Amino acid sequence: MNRRVVITGIGVVAPGGTGAKKFWDLISAGRTATRRITFFDPAPFRSQVAAECDFDPRDEGLSPQQIRRTDRSAQLALVSARECVEDSGLDLAALDPARTGAVVGSAVGCTMGLEEEYVVVSDGGRTWQVSEEYAVPHLFNYYVPSSLAAEVAWDVGAEGPVATVSTGCTSGLDSVGQAVELIAEGSADVMVAGAADAPISPITMACFDAIKATTPRNDDPSTASRPFDRTRNGFVLGEGSAMFVLEDLDHALRRGAYVYAEIAGFASRCNAFHMTGLRPDGKEMAEAIRVALARSGTAPEDIDYINAHGSGTLQNDRHETAAFKRSLGAHAYRTPVSSIKSMIGHSLGAIGSLEIAACALAMRNGMVPPTANLHTPDPDCDLDYVPLVARERRVDTVLSVGSGFGGFQSAMILRRPEGKPA
Repeated sequence: MNRRVVITGIGVVAPGGTGAKKFWDLISAGRTATRRITFFDPAPFRSQVAAECDFDPRDEGLSPQQIRRTDRSAQLALVSARECVEDSGLDLAALDPARTGAVVGSAVGCTMGLEEEYVVVSDGGRTWQVSEEYAVPHLFNYYVPSSLAAEVAWDVGAEGPVATVSTGCTSGLDSVGQAVELIAEGSADVMVAGAADAPISPITMACFDAIKATTPRNDDPSTASRPFDRTRNGFVLGEGSAMFVLEDLDHALRRGAYVYAEIAGFASRCNAFHMTGLRPDGKEMAEAIRVALARSGTAPEDIDYINAHGSGTLQNDRHETAAFKRSLGAHAYRTPVSSIKSMIGHSLGAIGSLEIAACALAMRNGMVPPTANLHTPDPDCDLDYVPLVARERRVDTVLSVGSGFGGFQSAMILRRPEGKPA
């Protein structure tokens, strides 16, 4: 069995606003949602900027019990999952729960809850031997990343395949890729899938400071994220979630659902090279792109838009520029490319799903979102990166890529469902 899988519902919580509409309004307008950190005093840190969500779980309809037992990352996932189900028009009660599943990606799990509780049980770090009697009763849930997928599954009544995928910064692509495979092979009919991360905490900032991955450009936070620009000097940490309703195409058509896009191909590779370093030739990402194209029956010339990883680090932007040239050949120079991280930061495991949402909305709206803050192109990044202003363009087939610590490289092909079968 090899069923075609489509997106019929989108839910988003992102910097700049909750909901897919606010998300699209922000990125299509080229506005940035990066600012000085407000969650804690960032003064001791090298990088003091982030892309925070203005998010109150009470205003978004979560119950006091849900708020008490869940980390912020799970709350983001729950709210975006509810939106995608509502957007899809699915009647959850009419579904076979054993044929409905959930996959949630996350790079760092319940970081905020874990750090907050460590501060409590260690008396602000003064006690080496901590006392669990001061911890909240749900601390175990913070330790176990599978709690993210469990919360979403409970909320939507999914009793089929349920999993958490944690592959660093490609988690948001890989979680959707796994859900697609479960439907394609016949293990499920409907999947709620995506990713969430809420990593803006002192421990995360300290870790990225140590390896100088995040930008020290603190004087003007709105322009701190500069993918493909010659003056870029690191990424801006972000947070958020995007979740999708994925269905077998026949299932979606039978119920008259609106179809955003078909997920036609997916592939993941690892460079087996370095925990944080990348080879400049982009070979492993190019291989993931090549396999995704082959699995979808897509030629390089069919790609209308590339949603880049575009983190804004020196090596990443050159690495994937080389990968696009290596995998698409001369067509790479004719294809618009952009990075939405320039506007909403890098939310680690969540960003891949947020980028899938951007791709699906670009297809629906006939517009390629821009790369904000791209004023001085890097000569080594010599493709069409759609600087500053969105571009009207019919988009039928999209390539979205991700690159993560550990050497992970993932690629996904989305296209209009009237295209040829995978």
